[in-house]
Amino acid sequence: MADTTFDWRSFLARWSEEWADAAGSEDLSEADEEARRERWLGFAPASQERIAALEERLVHRLPPSYRAFLEVSDGWRHAGGFVWLLGGTEQARWHEDAIGMAEVYREDLDENPAEEQVLLAGMWERALQVDAESDITYVLLDPGDVREDGEWAVYYYRGWVGESPDRYASFREFMEAMYQSFHSLTAHRLGPEFANATTRALDASVEEARLEALRGRYDRAETALAQAMAYGRPRATALRDQIRRLLGHTYMVYFHGIAADPGYAQEVLPALAAEDLRMGRGVGSSAPHLRVAPDAVRKAGEDTLRQVADGTFRYSAPGPFGRAVAEAREQARWGETDAAWRTLRAAFPDWRPVGPDHIVPLGLLGDPLLAPLFTPERGRELLATARADETGDLPQPTADLDPAGLAWLADDDPGNALSAYRFVLVEGVPPTELPARIGVDETTTLHHPMTLWEAPRRLRAGQQEVPDWGDRALTAVGRAGPQWSFAFEPRPNRFHEQRFVSPAGAASRGTRALVVWSDPPRSHNHYPGLFHVSMAEDGQEQYAFTVHGTTIRRSGTAPAALAPDRLFPRTEPLSGRLGERRVLEALTAEFGVRLPRFALTQGRLHTFTTCSWTRPPGPGETYAVIRMGPLNP
Repeated sequence: MADTTFDWRSFLARWSEEWADAAGSEDLSEADEEARRERWLGFAPASQERIAALEERLVHRLPPSYRAFLEVSDGWRHAGGFVWLLGGTEQARWHEDAIGMAEVYREDLDENPAEEQVLLAGMWERALQVDAESDITYVLLDPGDVREDGEWAVYYYRGWVGESPDRYASFREFMEAMYQSFHSLTAHRLGPEFANATTRALDASVEEARLEALRGRYDRAETALAQAMAYGRPRATALRDQIRRLLGHTYMVYFHGIAADPGYAQEVLPALAAEDLRMGRGVGSSAPHLRVAPDAVRKAGEDTLRQVADGTFRYSAPGPFGRAVAEAREQARWGETDAAWRTLRAAFPDWRPVGPDHIVPLGLLGDPLLAPLFTPERGRELLATARADETGDLPQPTADLDPAGLAWLADDDPGNALSAYRFVLVEGVPPTELPARIGVDETTTLHHPMTLWEAPRRLRAGQQEVPDWGDRALTAVGRAGPQWSFAFEPRPNRFHEQRFVSPAGAASRGTRALVVWSDPPRSHNHYPGLFHVSMAEDGQEQYAFTVHGTTIRRSGTAPAALAPDRLFPRTEPLSGRLGERRVLEALTAEFGVRLPRFALTQGRLHTFTTCSWTRPPGPGETYAVIRMGPLNP
């Protein structure tokens, strides 16, 4: 079967002419100098007799695209950067595992290997080798890996890389990849001096892709940019990296070409530094991008990296989008992350780039309050939104991430890090006033926003000394609905019913306050579980109940909707957390409250330390303190 779908003559001629124009006249071998003068990297076509003789020697019919190639040129010089001579009818021969790789790959096969792994392990012994001169690089055509059209897969193995070979579905695909490699290496070597019809067409496609991205057609843009990247075209990598980063991809995303540019550094560096922190590398990993930057840019960049590291970086932008960013940050810092995203989403069309190689607000990804909002789905929504004075179709809005109400806290999910918790809800009081009501003392203030998992580690060193009997809570704060604020602590200490003092009384001065404490059952130690609710108004407790296993203790009279006997039937085990869910649903309906799951689990919130939730020992009461540490010799 002949390969009639591809014009080998035109393809190879274009490659030869571009190579000749870029080759210069220095350091060329005699053969290369001849190729440059003749503007042809190939050789004379292989006759049908030579091709037939090769097939007879191999006892195989050649794959269509390799056969069609030989009919135009019986071999090729400089197939990419590492194959100096690609063999024709004379040099093609069976590889026969000449470098001993078959056993290596067979040893890696497990009991249920994938088909691709089996093919690769057997390829070394049956492949046709067509490289003739190379830098420890092998071009192997596999007659055991064949498409329906008769094409053999090509494996391109660079022995000095230490990785598995690259696979191409056909010889034609391999040669197209090597042509791209020639372009990429030459563009890197010569820069703007390497210019021809191909590079000009690719550069035009990059500019069109930039406009397509701003019109919201990011999938088309990424496809065009990926092709231009393969040819080493400037701008393509930085533009495509911005799309990939918004889609949630971070591997090998460095925004090459703009990270140290004075016009873009303040957008790019925060995103790079935030990813370094997420991966545990430290923001110093981003510093190399600044080494080639001017002094002023380097100083500003170092300040930005420091701010990202300590959580104080604040993204800003001019105009209406900048005002929306400020509003969204205010919403996010009190836990209203869905509202924050809606604010940003409405303002995306007003966003403006800082330069021609900028297509998304990258700096948002370094903002400690706003970066968590960017899920891959929301990143796609932003990318699909026309912006910067371009027009396009409006994307379907992504769904809110927070469930309504409180009942989600009872989800019996092994991965639910908030399965044990306690919180205070206060009506008609902003979150900023909670420290004055239930803080350790009058000096208690809110800490800058951080995750619930960072807070204990970061704040431990600055904590005041806590009495041995005390049970202070390090709580995150935010808004719990239109009229309520919350203070929430995950995984609290064990509940001590005899010494428990509900903070609802102190929190409720001039208003109402609720306290909820959940310590769910644990089967491994037969702990029956505990659930507590107390409600106070203007400093006085109105009602409270504590469910411990099958025992219910109560004080005051709860509303019928919160009657514990109805919500916790004695015949129902606590292990399913059904009673807890009913209480949380009833509290949601009774008071119109909610807690922001996304902000608590993935966002950053202000924190403060509360007063103790246990009273000091009374007359005649004692307690024991156990401290653990290294044993001194």
